[in-house]
Amino acid sequence: MARHGRADAPLDVISIDGSLDPSSLDELLAAFSGYESALMTNDLEALDRYFAPGPTTLRGDPSALLVGHDRISAFRGLRGGLPRRTITELHVRVVSPTAVLLVSVSVPVKGGSGLQTQLWQRMSRAASGSALGESTAGDWVITAAHVHGAAPALNGTIWRVVGNPLVPALPAVVAEGVLDPDGLPVTVPQPLTGMTVAVKDLYDVAGFAVGAGIPEFLAEAPVATVDAPAVAALRAAGAAVQGIAQTDEFAYSIAGRNVHYGTPPNAAVPGAIPGGSSSGPASAVALGQATIGLATDTAGSIRVPASYQGLWGIRTTHGAVSASGLWPLAPSFDTVGWLTRSAPALRAATAASLDRAPGAGFEPMPSPGGSAAASLAARFVVSADLTASCAPDVRAAFAALVADPVFAEVEQVELGSLDEVFAAFRTVQGAEAWRQDGAWIEAHPGVLAMDVAERFDIASEVTAQQESAARDVLAAARARFDEVLAGRILLLPSASSAAPALTASGEDIAVARSSTLRMTAVAGTGGYPAISAPLMTVPAPGGTAPVGLCFVGPRGTDLDLIDVAAAVAEALRS
Repeated sequence: MARHGRADAPLDVISIDGSLDPSSLDELLAAFSGYESALMTNDLEALDRYFAPGPTTLRGDPSALLVGHDRISAFRGLRGGLPRRTITELHVRVVSPTAVLLVSVSVPVKGGSGLQTQLWQRMSRAASGSALGESTAGDWVITAAHVHGAAPALNGTIWRVVGNPLVPALPAVVAEGVLDPDGLPVTVPQPLTGMTVAVKDLYDVAGFAVGAGIPEFLAEAPVATVDAPAVAALRAAGAAVQGIAQTDEFAYSIAGRNVHYGTPPNAAVPGAIPGGSSSGPASAVALGQATIGLATDTAGSIRVPASYQGLWGIRTTHGAVSASGLWPLAPSFDTVGWLTRSAPALRAATAASLDRAPGAGFEPMPSPGGSAAASLAARFVVSADLTASCAPDVRAAFAALVADPVFAEVEQVELGSLDEVFAAFRTVQGAEAWRQDGAWIEAHPGVLAMDVAERFDIASEVTAQQESAARDVLAAARARFDEVLAGRILLLPSASSAAPALTASGEDIAVARSSTLRMTAVAGTGGYPAISAPLMTVPAPGGTAPVGLCFVGPRGTDLDLIDVAAAVAEALRS
């Protein structure tokens, strides 16, 4: 068999079906061998030449499909090199004299096996060379490829630790005094039976330490002896903990990039950031590796990754679910919430976890004229100022969606100075974040990524007087929002743009962040529940990208708000 890494290594063909003249076959095998050699040396220029130019070239793997030469090239530039491997089988299927399907089996030096399927096409020198420079051997180029590498034991960008499951569901509760026809005790049905949970690495899970997205922090953290209430509630309802999922450092970001563990994949938009700080749970759910992502939302850390990856997500009413056993960022705004692939799963997780105990901070708001769902469904509002910072394609998609008859009459409202509210929100959030994490950061200089460190540097300079003034601004804004919204649902995009590309500059991502936080701060200021529903798309290279529609409702209407969003989604589908 051929040992790749050398373009001139001999290739043994296991099987061939169809007729191809010997010189063409030799040129094709030379091109295949050269491509393998370029992979092993991570020769990006050569790899670009081996893939056909144009917007229809395809490359797929278990995580995503990339459409178009430019997207494939951008992905490859960020991926880095591949582990060395040996081609152990090569099968040739001739489609036509200028199109051949190659299927190869590879064995990486680290073990396991992979499978590569490639459609090679013989192109004229003008077609292949003019766009990509020097042509490949015999002008054979790849027009479509599917790669299935050796399965990793653990994707460290998504999971910090994972099991099968990591922690099982709690035993079912026996219904007191209830027996079945055979006289045996009857257990209470568990609504989340069969579901699995990706727990954001901020929650206590008994037997494990909290890492908060930072290896140095994890190394010093104590092992939890009991589950956080939010974890225990899901386990009591029948869900098992699949694993502990990655987060941005101290959850102080909405991008989803972590310099220590890497960037989790965006299952909906290959080559884009996943959104944070609940990036690990979001990617785990989007990829089908967990049913529920147990996450947090301070300033959008559930709504943004839900929007970027086409998921359902809820930021609950502030205080509706106990935050005990949760490493905080800014307690005045921190909320517990979940990410799922469907509205029913989101409702089930929410219903299993809401804490209506006195003193929990849960503030039910009565709905006039009947059930909350009926009242909320008929009363929607929007704010032009709120969406002014969105990208043009998001504004267009949002305007088209809210014009749909399913929303009936949508009223325009004025929420006041949102820039002032955002500035105050950021000040209070920063002051609380520094009180929580500042001492550790000062004792560990140089550990944080540059952008996160910069946020903490700014937070460290907030004075008590500035914080107090900002709290006054937020209190006034909260009262104003209550009066203007008057029990109605505020509609807005969940994020100001679709997911930025991994290649986006730091400046571009910072602009997307500030534009998004200006919108997400409304729910944080009001303590409102907010749901991101995957109901919009915008054009993207090679297809479309999701953008969430956010439903912000009165405090205490969490379950009813999910019902409204689900009903809207169903009506739009039908």
